[in-house]
Amino acid sequence: MSDADPDPLGLGPEEMRRLGYWVVDQVVDHITEISDDPALRTDSPGRLLALLGGPVPTEPGDPQAAMATLVQVALATMQHTDHPRFFTRVPGPSSYPAVLGEWLGTGFQAIAASWGGGAGPTAVELVVLDWLRTLLRLPDGTEGILLSGGSMANLTGLMAARHEGGDGVVYLSDQTHSSIGRGLAATGFAEIRLLPTDDRLRLGVDAVHRAVADDRAAGHRPTIVVATAGTTNTGAVDPLPELADLCAAEGLWLHVDGAYGAPAVLAPSGRSVLAGLERADSVVLDPHKWLFQPYDIGVLLVRRPGALERAFTMNPEYLADIVADTDEVDLRSRSLELSRRARALKLWLTFRTYGSERIGEAVERGIASAEHVESLLEADDGWEIVTPAQLGIVTFARVGASDEQHVRGAADLTEDGFAAVSTTTLRGRAVLRLCTINPRTTEADLDETLTRLADLIS
Repeated sequence: MSDADPDPLGLGPEEMRRLGYWVVDQVVDHITEISDDPALRTDSPGRLLALLGGPVPTEPGDPQAAMATLVQVALATMQHTDHPRFFTRVPGPSSYPAVLGEWLGTGFQAIAASWGGGAGPTAVELVVLDWLRTLLRLPDGTEGILLSGGSMANLTGLMAARHEGGDGVVYLSDQTHSSIGRGLAATGFAEIRLLPTDDRLRLGVDAVHRAVADDRAAGHRPTIVVATAGTTNTGAVDPLPELADLCAAEGLWLHVDGAYGAPAVLAPSGRSVLAGLERADSVVLDPHKWLFQPYDIGVLLVRRPGALERAFTMNPEYLADIVADTDEVDLRSRSLELSRRARALKLWLTFRTYGSERIGEAVERGIASAEHVESLLEADDGWEIVTPAQLGIVTFARVGASDEQHVRGAADLTEDGFAAVSTTTLRGRAVLRLCTINPRTTEADLDETLTRLADLIS
């Protein structure tokens, strides 16, 4: 092969533009017409593998035809968390500027692992982290890192806490996200205390105080308390100021999982609910939930300068020529990730496009949507509110209906395609749950969802 030979993987400029414009059209059509499509669609493994698989392609094919298959089969057969009637788990309604930022990063093969190899993308990430630090009112000197989501962000923060304070007992509640317990066990945290929650499904200060005292008396070493700012089940926020007081008095590290709930600080009605968040030693939030970003992006913020570098710095001989100077940052040394794509570009562009106040209005709308559902439930004797609207989540039950009826009703509505809803289990009971954080969700969407659920369960 000579230097004059064309790139065997290259496409001409006009062909690249034509295909790229086609992709833009598909995405814009998806965003503008999504309400007309099912909120969730699935299919059998056999059918999907038959449509998408086959022998390994050995000869060139038509890229547009292949992309059409992706759009019509793969991307159509999935949960659409950006659908205005996708109410299950915690939806991810991304914004178009964030999509553009993601495309730019991908198209430029942007990496944010070292200053020497990615100074620009690294600087964008540091800016975004400081914007979030400011919005969460964490102190100057707080450092952070962007990761794939809450699972890795929580685990990274807890590993840094262990590196700073040593091994010992970690305290969780029965409402702590399950990924945290899994991550702790997988990374060798040997002493994990799972504590019961109070009547509001929050981690109680008294329960933590008693457990810490009992462990000290038994010769154990308490080290970390994991609180939640917006539980996945009910949106409950643990008593952060009181837990912060307890951790300060006992010399414990307070880690707050705000993966979905922490962005509510941008909304007026969320700020008071999240009071005390600024006192955490480490905080996690997922912008691909309530900051309207495409998957994936999670954030870890740690108020102790240098803690992440002390836990994760890696400078082998083959990276010796790109080790950061004093005023530079190698983000590879703030987590276990070495190859790191530039996740911050999309969030930076979102803030530049809308500003924090307009984003906060979108968050406020999600909180109000859950409160609207609560008002509808209160006005109908056929419904029972199980937990009130909290940070965009409300749980409820049909009066006189069994667990099986609730599960079947939610599944039937989801299968119908109008809305995706689910159940969860609270105190041993199956209840319906809506998470309403998509700003495109209308009151009509919510009204009709409740009407259809009532018809299916009655």
